[in-house]
Amino acid sequence: MVSKPPAGDPVQDAPQVTPPQHAAAGLPAVGHTLRIAREQMGSLRTARTLLKVNQKDGFDCPGCAWPEEDKRHVAEFCENGAKAVAEEATLRRVTPEFFAAHPVADLAERSGYWLGQQGRITQPMFLPEGGDRYEPVTWERAFGILAEELRALDSPDEALFYTSGRTSNEAAFLLQLFAREFGTNNLPDCSNMCHESSGSALTETIGVGKGSVSLEDLHRADLIVVAGQNPGTNHPRMLSALEKAKAAGARIISVNPLPEAGLERFKNPQTPLGMVRGAALTDLFLQIRIGGDQALFRLLNKLVLETPGAVDEEFVREHTHGYEEFAAAAGEADWDETLAATGLERSEIERALEMVLASERTIVCWAMGLTQHKHSVPTIREVVNLLLLRGNIGRPGAGVCPVRGHSNVQGDRTMGIFERPAPAFLDALDKEFGIVSPRHHGFDVVRSIQALRDGEAKVFFAMGGNFVGATPDTEVTEAAMRRARLTVHVSTKLNRSHAVTGTRALILPTLGRTDKDVQKAGRQFVTVEDSMGLVHASRGNLPPASPHLLSEPAIVARMARAVLGEASATPWEEFEADYARIRDRIARVVPGFEDFNARLAADPGGFALPHAPRDERRFPTKTGKANFTAAPVEYPRVPEGRLLLQTLRSHDQYNTTIYGLDDRYRGIKGGRRVVLVHPEDAAALGLADGAYADLVSEWTDGVERRAPGFRVVHYPTARGCAAAYYPETNVLVPLESTADVSNTPASKSVIVRLEQSPST
Repeated sequence: MVSKPPAGDPVQDAPQVTPPQHAAAGLPAVGHTLRIAREQMGSLRTARTLLKVNQKDGFDCPGCAWPEEDKRHVAEFCENGAKAVAEEATLRRVTPEFFAAHPVADLAERSGYWLGQQGRITQPMFLPEGGDRYEPVTWERAFGILAEELRALDSPDEALFYTSGRTSNEAAFLLQLFAREFGTNNLPDCSNMCHESSGSALTETIGVGKGSVSLEDLHRADLIVVAGQNPGTNHPRMLSALEKAKAAGARIISVNPLPEAGLERFKNPQTPLGMVRGAALTDLFLQIRIGGDQALFRLLNKLVLETPGAVDEEFVREHTHGYEEFAAAAGEADWDETLAATGLERSEIERALEMVLASERTIVCWAMGLTQHKHSVPTIREVVNLLLLRGNIGRPGAGVCPVRGHSNVQGDRTMGIFERPAPAFLDALDKEFGIVSPRHHGFDVVRSIQALRDGEAKVFFAMGGNFVGATPDTEVTEAAMRRARLTVHVSTKLNRSHAVTGTRALILPTLGRTDKDVQKAGRQFVTVEDSMGLVHASRGNLPPASPHLLSEPAIVARMARAVLGEASATPWEEFEADYARIRDRIARVVPGFEDFNARLAADPGGFALPHAPRDERRFPTKTGKANFTAAPVEYPRVPEGRLLLQTLRSHDQYNTTIYGLDDRYRGIKGGRRVVLVHPEDAAALGLADGAYADLVSEWTDGVERRAPGFRVVHYPTARGCAAAYYPETNVLVPLESTADVSNTPASKSVIVRLEQSPST
């Protein structure tokens, strides 16, 4: 039975806390999945929808970017994927009557959970200048407002075009084409906030800013290192791949400040034995201090260099550059400094070395725990150094595996959503469409916020996502957004960004992954690229939530026609009518997509994009070889009486979407304002379990950033470290605190003090 959305925000003042769990999935995950799905969709719609998730004739899960094997399970989804589908395929609706009853000021007081639970937006909505609530608007008038504002800009660079990772390849390609024909490279995207550090490090070291492994490689690996990642919550289907690798003899090292249930034991719901007993995954858990990963990998590299016969000398000689400088730097690694930086015991590092040396095929996987620090790029370079030493790039069962967190974030970048595009891409785009793309770099996410804050940008357009909820320094970001002349959000559901507006604002409701998409040429499908470079089709199967919705490609095409007018020779109307026309152009612009439509028709499962280091041990870097690097070792120094905070997700959460108020694996129920602190650190600070504290971050600008009223939870995190959920703690992350090179917000290493506060 479908339930109604909550009328009011649930009270979160006194979350219940029990000990953390030591296994993921199993019967509880199945039960939770079915309960959430039935509440949102009802029983019949649940079956009709979930059985199409990640199937070759179905739709790609709007959750994470983990790939599928060629042979699919009947139920090819995880608990959090099912939650994402249920929230999109919900029968709840947000109508113009809802907006009439809820002024923007009221929406701004609501939690992200309450906003998301209200359902699908059914009509375009407009907040006029001086208005206090959204009102319905026709599509024609909405595009007219967009055209008025964009044409009135003094420069195209006063416009920002943000892309969420859910956006399809077709819509992303059209959006970047429109932006560049309009005259700007201001194409910030969610990758700027997550794996930008990975792309920066990998492009420099191996020549391709993507992972180099396939699922088959994971299954064949001798050793898998999972660093700074919690797959049990963030990429649950990855656990099946780890289970299969373990069954084939692989060993797993987990490197993380927190113990995570999914990496301890996986109860696979696809098998009876898995449901009951499960499989132990981690062989060695390195409970590292936040930000100590570069020091750990540097010392491991030194120890490999000192071990006779451990270096793959032929690979190093034939395929790498910079070895001597790197080896000299690695030789300076110091045991005492490494132990201080990591919080590990010497015996733990020696055990990790034994496992590295015993492996002929090693894969290193990572996520935000490595990418969101000041020194993230050199940290990932150091990971690459370790793999290069042993010849573990371009070998079956070995390589780099940055695990992307949104279903097409990698594909959007492939399609040209990038503020610093390669000249070769722009040359191909200009040749194909007869335009002159700007060559100067645009703004990434952080620079976009600064531009809005400083009056350099005046129009903000978001293709999906929850920009305000995802970005750092909440008070600064929200004040910056309110300075815009126009904010526009292409959305399926409500979120915080709709309540933080410019002088005028538009909400443009769009089709979701689960919705049928029918245009003039007939039923359409879109494509996505997963975390391992596989491209495949996605076809929704449900009637749209409202007859007033437009698809993402249609929205971009109509915006382009309204803004560019007759001056544009691009066939926008043809692109809206038939997405195959878009794919034909992609095939002529983007390498690896040749015969795009024909290849999709020939194989419903899609195809793999070329990857020179993986496919032929060719490294398209500036040196023509894989590059060793030798950056100074960095790690956070935390003053006495302070803790180092990492922001993270709960299990009832996907990115900024809050499905519920529990974090089942960590033992938290009924609230999100909790801070996880080691018992000995809490005792030293005089904070009992159950006490309430304000979190106050400390940064070089001296500005006080405060998140009040967090329930202290004594938790087995690494000493000197703490953890709390975002977006509630984004307020603590300074806008200018970013990773070197990538400019990614340093959300995983925030120095905080805890000030005791009364219970709220």
